[in-house]
Amino acid sequence: MKLKNRQTTPEDEFRDLGFGSKISSQRKRMVNKDGSFNVERRSLPFFESLSIYHSLLSMSWLKFNLVVLLAYIVVNLFFASLYMLIGVNHLGGISGVTTFEKFLDAFFFSGQTITTVGYGVIHPVGFWASLISLVESMAGLLGFALATGLLYGRFSRPNAKILYSKKAIIAPYKEITAFEFRIANARKNQLIEVEVQVTASIKESKDINSKRKFYVLNLERNLINFFPLTWTIVHPIDENSPLYGVSETELIDSEAEFIIMIKAFDDTFSQSVHSRTSYLYHEIVWGAKFQNIYVESELNVTAVDMSKFHGIDKVGFLA
Repeated sequence: MKLKNRQTTPEDEFRDLGFGSKISSQRKRMVNKDGSFNVERRSLPFFESLSIYHSLLSMSWLKFNLVVLLAYIVVNLFFASLYMLIGVNHLGGISGVTTFEKFLDAFFFSGQTITTVGYGVIHPVGFWASLISLVESMAGLLGFALATGLLYGRFSRPNAKILYSKKAIIAPYKEITAFEFRIANARKNQLIEVEVQVTASIKESKDINSKRKFYVLNLERNLINFFPLTWTIVHPIDENSPLYGVSETELIDSEAEFIIMIKAFDDTFSQSVHSRTSYLYHEIVWGAKFQNIYVESELNVTAVDMSKFHGIDKVGFLA
């Protein structure tokens, strides 16, 4: 895309977010909607890239619970197999008759041992069974200590949950137009000193070997002290904007992506938190405005109707 009436500065020329300037012909976003990077690193040695701790902290709660449950079952299956290997005659109180019933008895005894519950119905008899149960009880203590630490780490890890409008818009703004999107704090915690940076990633031409350039967009305001309500971030499209004079078709041809980076101070944890997302060219609505979300309240407080947070109204074609 040829930038109209826009002088490229040395700062723009060398600006890079870390993705590099070369791109493929495929139209793929660089930053996913959830803030993760849309990057796949291949041929990296498995043990060099393995980070179990970071993976367990950052995965979803559903995956985390499934991993813990699966690990618990696998460990009990392993020790139950050891008891079967040495012979279930080394376990007193076994009531099973068939091999499968005996294995189930050994499996449940393993669960009682690893959790140190010890009901006493089934008990080890002899050296080998006692040795295995001794090792298993120690493994259980260490394993549950690790799981507890991970659970606490997941709860105590500070992170921001910023709600972004589903669409960005090109809206009338004063005597010109502006690129806009809306954000809100999805939690009840207090965020202060909220700072936002918007970077436009633009492909300069349709050539497969063309390079991407990154432009940090000037905002109406990039910092607010308090964030109790919603905030509409506005980039005025004036003569200093890389979007100045650019049509919707040209924006699509440039495969533009607007990368959003937000930094704030979480008053609860007394730590800085971050949030990221991006808008692709097809997630931008031209000639629109966000719906008003402020409503009357009988409780003498400022009320916000979040059901209208993503709502937009068309305002006709832009000149």
